[in-house]
Amino acid sequence: MTETPDVDKDQAFKLAAIDLAEEIRGRHDPNVEHERQVAIFDLLEENFFRPHGSPGGPYALNLSRVENRLVFDIRLAADDGEHGTIILSLSPFRRIVKDYFAICDSYYSAIRTASPSQIEAIDMGRRGLHNEGSTLLMERLEGKIELDFDTARRLFTLICALHHSRG
Repeated sequence: MTETPDVDKDQAFKLAAIDLAEEIRGRHDPNVEHERQVAIFDLLEENFFRPHGSPGGPYALNLSRVENRLVFDIRLAADDGEHGTIILSLSPFRRIVKDYFAICDSYYSAIRTASPSQIEAIDMGRRGLHNEGSTLLMERLEGKIELDFDTARRLFTLICALHHSRG
């Protein structure tokens, strides 16, 4: 009798690699660039990413922006085999991303001159907008890709970088 090894359940629905479109690499102010790098590092360390109907990965994600659309090109990490493409309109994210960058600018200015309580208040607003964007991403991906909240937060950071790269 031949036994088929079980897919490692911890790795079956994980992102093992993330590739960002060329236009969003290194084209930001240092704060945005740092957030993007941290989001990718944290995503690769811990995530839950389960494309609908998929038997499992791990996956490689190529994330790009085409016109006003967010493109998730999902591949199998083991052999770079095509797994599927999901395209979302970026329009629903426009207000949240704009507000998020405005509050981030306020936060980075405040850390130089504001009191700790003022900085904390701005940071709470920043986290709230980030959570709102993450929830919206999970809703927009419903029935397409299942994510946990931390994965959605990190992907939302990358969506912000995509938005910011084109103004």
